[in-house]
Amino acid sequence: MKSSEFLEKLQDITENYKTLYVMGCFGAPLNSANKERYIKHHPYNTQPQRAAMIRAANGETFGFDCVCLIKGVLWGWNGDTSKNFGGAGYAVNGVPDLTANGMIAVCRDVSTDFGSIVPGEALWCEGHIGIYIGDGLAVECTPSWKNCVQITSVGNIGVTPGYPTRNWTKHGKLPYLIYGDIDTKPEDNTQNHPQRFQIGDRVRFIGKKHYTASNTLTGSECLTGLAKVTMISKGAKHPYHLVREIGGGSTVYGWVDAADVTSISTGAGNRVKVGSTVKLQPGTKTYGGKNLARYVFEREYTVKEIERDRVVLVYNGVVVAAVALADLILIS
Repeated sequence: MKSSEFLEKLQDITENYKTLYVMGCFGAPLNSANKERYIKHHPYNTQPQRAAMIRAANGETFGFDCVCLIKGVLWGWNGDTSKNFGGAGYAVNGVPDLTANGMIAVCRDVSTDFGSIVPGEALWCEGHIGIYIGDGLAVECTPSWKNCVQITSVGNIGVTPGYPTRNWTKHGKLPYLIYGDIDTKPEDNTQNHPQRFQIGDRVRFIGKKHYTASNTLTGSECLTGLAKVTMISKGAKHPYHLVREIGGGSTVYGWVDAADVTSISTGAGNRVKVGSTVKLQPGTKTYGGKNLARYVFEREYTVKEIERDRVVLVYNGVVVAAVALADLILIS
């Protein structure tokens, strides 16, 4: 499996499925039979508090533990509630049934230097394992914090506001993944993406949708604003993976179109003219200093008038507001 595909599946689980930490479970839907089976399966699950949580889950919830999340995805988990293991096989695809400690033991390029880590690598501390997804973040299934599959901050790299933080002992490449299909260097495909970005760049997201996979057809709506490039998939329909910047106005977390990513310093003010299509930067106020409604930042506007640094915007022919020229994002 390609590391990019593996990461897409992990993020899809995090964003689109209800999960619960269940020791020894690799993606089984928590129907009545599975609940009782897993409560009896492991002493950890028999604890009254844990057993109560498992029994309270609905049938659309899937159970995982830390290493079983990794194994479940590698064994073919697909979220099928009609299958005992959510569509996963057992010890298939050349992936044995390993513990967290056993999984890190078979990894290659194992290191305690977190400056060299790349997306898709396993993160390990005694008895626990997760996966690095880029931008200082990890996906892990843990009873801590949200008690499910969740995104956390890798403290060895730095604390990311808005996420719980865990410090790991070491990291390494899983032998079951093909690495190298995700760029960790500046993109050089200038024909398809004349505005080039690299992993770690702060950018402005100006689109309307993000996607759980780089080549999927169906996306979900999100807000524009500031974000960071965390992965790049060359030649994909949606080549940039963005994570919103806290306080930057955006809700983006996923793969996006290249046309929807612009530099923070767009220089739009020098090119905006009457008739231009524009959007507003997050936090923009009217020219007179009044606040604007949140939905205003989701729309595209046409420039009706420009007088020095004052711009009048219209939407469907109706005047919306006058704003400062410097607060515009040029679309076309």
